[in-house]
Amino acid sequence: MMLGRIKVLFSAIALIVLMYSSHTLADDKYTANECFENFSRGTLKFNQGLDKAIFKPIAKGYRALPVPIRTGTSNVVGNLRSLLTLSNNLLQGDLRGAGNTAGRFLVNSTVGILGIFDPATHMGLAKKGKEDFGQTLGVWGADTGCYFVLPILGPTTTRDAVGLVGNVFIDPVYQLTHNTETDIIIGNDNLQEHNYYYYKGTDAVDFRSKNIESIDSLERNSIDFYASVKSLYLQNRAQKISNSMKSGKTQEDSDWEEIDNQ
Repeated sequence: MMLGRIKVLFSAIALIVLMYSSHTLADDKYTANECFENFSRGTLKFNQGLDKAIFKPIAKGYRALPVPIRTGTSNVVGNLRSLLTLSNNLLQGDLRGAGNTAGRFLVNSTVGILGIFDPATHMGLAKKGKEDFGQTLGVWGADTGCYFVLPILGPTTTRDAVGLVGNVFIDPVYQLTHNTETDIIIGNDNLQEHNYYYYKGTDAVDFRSKNIESIDSLERNSIDFYASVKSLYLQNRAQKISNSMKSGKTQEDSDWEEIDNQ
């Protein structure tokens, strides 16, 4: 009951935020208002420093693992992540996409041994792009709103920031692990309570390891790194939302990955 009330309150707040900060994109869907540019530029520099000190070294260490281990880990995380995609498929009214996502999850969770392997692809259930609540808001017609950069989380917009919060409410993995009792307790810590964050952290490390070269190249070759990141982010988000509305397809995240799987 309480969760239902929170969801209603969240939906109301989301609509108010989007109404008052929306920006009509007209024919140029790759632009957004700059509401906090000085803050955002400073935050991006902070994120770059944090990345060089912590995240990039961790990603390089992860990259040193044998390819089968990395591939299996990536598959497991992707399989869990597909549950959030399934929720958004349904919210977008994409029943065909929802059927494909659900089929992939069931096959890979069983025949694929908890998602370590991907037999679903060989069975004709092709891997589609990821969906999130920010994309769903876009499909529903919400405008981009302001562009800004968040500490650690990186570039976003008003719509996508609301989407980040919404993802928590509609992610089955979070709902299943949050405040769930387990028989395994160490000290005062409930192990299952933390599983969601382990999963999200592994996903972030996996993604960073696959984009070491591409991010390094962007930093070296950009006259204005902030402007380049903003442009790429807005183009990527607009393309995913547009594809969702027109054909039920989204750009594959693997298009942005440069990991050498040989």
